[in-house]
Amino acid sequence: METANTVGSTARPISAPLPAQVRGAVSSGTLGRHLARRLVEIGVRDVFSVPGDFNLTLLDHLIAEPELNLVGCCNELNAGYAADGYARARGVGACVVTFTVGGLSVLNAIAGAYSENLPVICIVGGPNSNDYGTNRILHHTIGLPDFSQELRCFQTITCTQAVVNNLDDAHELIDTAISTALKESKPVYISIGCNLPGIPHSTFCREPVPFLLAPKVSNQLGLEAAVEATANFLNKAVKPVIVGGPKLRVAKAQQAFMDFADASGFPIAVMPSAKGMVPEHHPQFIGTYWGAVSSSFCGEIVESADAYVFVGPIFNDYSSVGYSLLIKKEKAIIVQPDRVTIGNGPSLGWVFMADFLSALAKKLKKNSTALENYRRIYVPSGVPLKREQNEPLRVNILFKHIQAMLSGGTAVIAETGDSWFNCQKLHLPENCGYEFQMQYGSIGWSVGATLGYAQAAKDKRVIACIGDGSFQVTAQDISTMIRCGQRSIIFLINNAGYTIEVEIHDGPYNVIKNWDYTGLVNAIHNGEGKCWTAKVRNEDELTQAIETATGEERDSLCFIEVLLHKDDTSKELLEWGSRVAAANSRPPNPQ
Repeated sequence: METANTVGSTARPISAPLPAQVRGAVSSGTLGRHLARRLVEIGVRDVFSVPGDFNLTLLDHLIAEPELNLVGCCNELNAGYAADGYARARGVGACVVTFTVGGLSVLNAIAGAYSENLPVICIVGGPNSNDYGTNRILHHTIGLPDFSQELRCFQTITCTQAVVNNLDDAHELIDTAISTALKESKPVYISIGCNLPGIPHSTFCREPVPFLLAPKVSNQLGLEAAVEATANFLNKAVKPVIVGGPKLRVAKAQQAFMDFADASGFPIAVMPSAKGMVPEHHPQFIGTYWGAVSSSFCGEIVESADAYVFVGPIFNDYSSVGYSLLIKKEKAIIVQPDRVTIGNGPSLGWVFMADFLSALAKKLKKNSTALENYRRIYVPSGVPLKREQNEPLRVNILFKHIQAMLSGGTAVIAETGDSWFNCQKLHLPENCGYEFQMQYGSIGWSVGATLGYAQAAKDKRVIACIGDGSFQVTAQDISTMIRCGQRSIIFLINNAGYTIEVEIHDGPYNVIKNWDYTGLVNAIHNGEGKCWTAKVRNEDELTQAIETATGEERDSLCFIEVLLHKDDTSKELLEWGSRVAAANSRPPNPQ
């Protein structure tokens, strides 16, 4: 995509007349080629797929598109997670699976993309168009002549659905679905009849006419009212602060956010799920605001402020540490992608985040009081205690070394678990990427997401921190990373179980069977492609492994298994786990 709102380099409305050079090629256009070209137009270069008999003809047409690369995955769940990771790096992702057995397998990944506001085009090879409306029972179904089960499952986790079983309206259905995914920044579902991809039809040009996504424009009166009320509110405050949230991405407002921050002089914090969306080298950046487990001195500055501007927040039980944030509504400006709410006062809709922040920046008096307070109380973090010779590795030593690996040429993927908290404490250099799935929190997400992100961002080396329990869910697609020649570094944190769940509520179900993780990866490697593994138990072994991974094996997929004590966790997880446990165990309200 050339801009946030334009698809293709020569954007035109869908209804525009066909160019002369395309009118003569209409008869050679097919549904399969049209879909392939549309994916290329919106920025997709890699499609993650699992073949099945209902999608094979469609896959032929995707392969035939020279600008598309088909990435075969080991299972549909990982194909969906890979499309999620790809969308985080490139702005949009796509996966192709087969009818029902594939569609229902990818559901969990698509639900996660929906929760994280990621435009993922989920394409399913559907039944032969002649079978709709008949009493026939097909394979890959639950044995009923009703083919709508898969569609009904997708209706709650996609923003629109298109079932293409007729060529006459296929063009409109496909274009509407793809443009809706981009406008809503949510996944969409497209089912293509298995007998349709190769049939020419008059509605398909050989080269689809690029279409225009009309930019959203704020209600001018609402925008002016919101800016005036907010400026009055903030200009009266003594020590206001700004907190960035995860919806900065969907609103495409990161630059407007930074312009607003520069103009205001307020200190900048981020919610945990917005880490990586705000440059941490900025002089006003003070860390992560996460209630009781905030960065040192950041939580105190935010919660003691007399006004806070939350830009794109999501307040859930995890981000609020079991609903324990010390935030008062009357002090808060809440800026969502299309709405602004000022304290207990007005809430103004159809006011878009980037427009609002840009206009507000021009109306504020500069106020650095809270930032000066932060600098007065700030004390740099201590260093880990000196270790004994051959002392078992500790988690804080591990992340000290990971911190030293980061640069503008790296990106961090943090799996659900203690890696959430340890990676949150990493200081990201300029242009260093960072992703994790906080809203949905599906363990195993990071394996597929690492595959997709690395495929999209070939200029960065991905550093993934994955727990042993999560890895056991989705380990197979290490195979696909090797096939694709990826050079990510995976730290497999082996602490003998589901550590995050231990700290919420312990039980024998949190203990898992230990694997020989490096042995497994070596078996998957099987001498094909570039892959290097190491198992480390102490700091000396870790140092040597990192030197090898960043040196002679820098062009290989590097898998480093790190053995840690099962109770060696971040202090933030201990605090967070107890508060989330308290929220989960609240007794029923009296009837």
